[in-house]
Amino acid sequence: MNSLDPRVSRLPQVGQEGKIFPKAPLDQFGTYEVFVQSKEGKPFQHEGIVHAPNLELAYVLAKETFTRRFTCVSLYVVDTRDVFVSPLTDGNRNVYDLLDDVNDDEGKNKFEIYHLAKRGKQHMYAGTVVAASVGGALSKAKAQFGKEKIVYNVWAIETSNIRFTQHEERELWLTLPEKKFRDAAEYKGGGKLKNFLESSSKS
Repeated sequence: MNSLDPRVSRLPQVGQEGKIFPKAPLDQFGTYEVFVQSKEGKPFQHEGIVHAPNLELAYVLAKETFTRRFTCVSLYVVDTRDVFVSPLTDGNRNVYDLLDDVNDDEGKNKFEIYHLAKRGKQHMYAGTVVAASVGGALSKAKAQFGKEKIVYNVWAIETSNIRFTQHEERELWLTLPEKKFRDAAEYKGGGKLKNFLESSSKS
């Protein structure tokens, strides 16, 4: 049945009814995960995603999208396909209890580990481990970070796949704390309104 809705009828015909075909290569930009560090000494946390044609442009778009309106000292991006995601648990079950132990002590690859410790929140940085594989990295993470509290989901990212903020690029955010005019809290309207009401009541 043909739709009378122009928003539907103007769309190109894709595939065949009742059949699903894989997307063609480069059908759309890939997604990149964005991690932000709000202050020195604070852990990185996952902030969201950007669509970009490559890692370098993803970094630029991440800066413009996520760090224009609040204090930030560093960020990094990684291709979503390079993020290993564990199963997601419910209740009070720790996800590390579902993961098999893998012994690859000979590995030399660094992995960044992120935890989802509370539903509805973002993944927070837990630490770095060295292993030969993702499985080995999760085993190391389980031993080092998995017993402190319940973790519902774990991300493991090989460090070499990450586009970090370089030391010389950190001055990109030096001016942010000075831009208080962007914060509504900096406009002391409450005091002015109180003074106006008090002066009006006396007159």
